[in-house]
Amino acid sequence: MNSQNELEPLASLSSVRNAHASSNENPSPTENLVEQSAPAEEPIAIISDIHANLEALTVVMEEIRRRNIKTICCLGDVIGYGPNPRECLDTVIENCMFTVMGNHDFAIFYEPFNFNTAAENAAYWTRQQFESDADRTRRNRRWRYLGGMQTRVMHPRFMAVHGSPRRPINEYIFPDDIYSASQKIALIFERVNHLCFVGHTHVPGVFVELPDFYSPDDLNNRYDITEEKAVINVGSVGQPRDHDPRCSFVILHPKHVEFIRLTYDINTTVDKVRAIEALDNFLGQRLLEGA
Repeated sequence: MNSQNELEPLASLSSVRNAHASSNENPSPTENLVEQSAPAEEPIAIISDIHANLEALTVVMEEIRRRNIKTICCLGDVIGYGPNPRECLDTVIENCMFTVMGNHDFAIFYEPFNFNTAAENAAYWTRQQFESDADRTRRNRRWRYLGGMQTRVMHPRFMAVHGSPRRPINEYIFPDDIYSASQKIALIFERVNHLCFVGHTHVPGVFVELPDFYSPDDLNNRYDITEEKAVINVGSVGQPRDHDPRCSFVILHPKHVEFIRLTYDINTTVDKVRAIEALDNFLGQRLLEGA
């Protein structure tokens, strides 16, 4: 047995929560500022909504490595819904410069509020997977990482949130909002300085202040950066919902944002979901439909 593992105190969700509450830091997720960790001309991969889909995440990470991209940022919902929460969270911990907190990350560290039955059951099953890991070091690292996720990160080149700039964890920004909720869009853009990257809806595209929305197809998978404000949804790695089952992420280049779609072994993920009684089969079936 690893000596570090022998000496490290037993970790549990409750102990990590208590440590956060008793520390001098705010136990609630907060805003974080990050310094420029790479030259401004270097590309940055931005991923989101992995949802414990290891097959999808593996393909995305391979593509990022193939392109020799050194900096990766994650917009949350690393876990929830899918069958491989441990492996996906470990991959993000090891490879991402930062991860903002998504609503499923929040639900597993705190409590699932306003979740449907399938999502709630998946959250409790995911929590049990972390708690049941016999390796104390791994268990400590995962809980501490989840508890330390910020709700908003201000990078020198962009703002990063999971949902929206005004309600970072839970607010959805839907393409139809440009028609049905123009005031909501206006209030969101009041909080944007230039570029803001989001996830949460699992539908990639670009919102501009007019208001208007452009899908990646509208843009030929490339958004040219100007002085105009933009809220850019990077789509979902592990559970796309734009009727395209391929995983989605973006690369921020110096003067444009590139939308990437990749195929992966969906059937393996579907079979894993079906084999886990606590996960609703619908969570696997929807992957085949991209819905």
